[in-house]
Amino acid sequence: MAVSGSKDFEPNVADYIEEAFERCGLEFRTGYDSATARRSLNLLFSDWANRGLNRWTIKQVSQTVASGISEYPVGTITATVGDSGSLSVGETITGGTSAVTASIITKPTSTTITVTVPSGTFTSGETITGGTSGASTTISASPSLEDTQATIDILTGVIRRSDSDISIARITRDTYLNIPTKTTTGRPIQFYVDRQITPVVKIWPVPENSTDIFIYDRLVRIDDVDAAVNTTEIPFRFYPCLAAGLAYYISLKKAPERIQILKGLYEEEFTRAAEEDRDIASINLVPYYASL
Repeated sequence: MAVSGSKDFEPNVADYIEEAFERCGLEFRTGYDSATARRSLNLLFSDWANRGLNRWTIKQVSQTVASGISEYPVGTITATVGDSGSLSVGETITGGTSAVTASIITKPTSTTITVTVPSGTFTSGETITGGTSGASTTISASPSLEDTQATIDILTGVIRRSDSDISIARITRDTYLNIPTKTTTGRPIQFYVDRQITPVVKIWPVPENSTDIFIYDRLVRIDDVDAAVNTTEIPFRFYPCLAAGLAYYISLKKAPERIQILKGLYEEEFTRAAEEDRDIASINLVPYYASL
């Protein structure tokens, strides 16, 4: 007999739901069964984020800093503009129906401008103004905070200057708060992650130029499950864990007599998957012989 020759097995959400209901000794029947299972699946992904590092959710960001600007949204917010005018890095722009104020963090081109936005956002078709000459331009595409709000945490970061990467240390809220002069300028050596709904990175000293690049690894959320036909954003080695976890979550609502056995199976499957989802590096052991 011949093997299949395929390696593309990827269950969709409906497949996981049917598998989970079968493990609960139930038959998947109604539209509400699908809705409650999808809700449980999204909650399961939230639980995974709290359990530790999911390596397939790591994304690297390269953020060019701006002279005199210390705070940066995690990720980038780029607006498409009609005309850059005479706007410059470090200047402040305002606009939009909610009078959003933002700082320019990359040099505007004829088409795009990247900004920090403390709150709110700009809308397509609105006019923004700013700069020493009061230059104005019209946004032709609405920038989104969705990507920045999907950030769970930041792992490590470096400052790249002249093609050399220099380590930058992460500090706590208390340490950042106790910095006596937060306006000191220089090459950044520390960063603090303000983990709000829209996370912001605060770096210190405040950048002394607009050419250094802050490169960091961030953890992002797994894509939501919105429809039964969706596939899931997880590697194949987590498929058994996902099926077991969903079965356990459904048993809490529909099969209480199976809670304990399904919970035990879920924890076992998660432990196996999490232990495999790790960095692997070579190690050399050199024996030491003490002289007598």
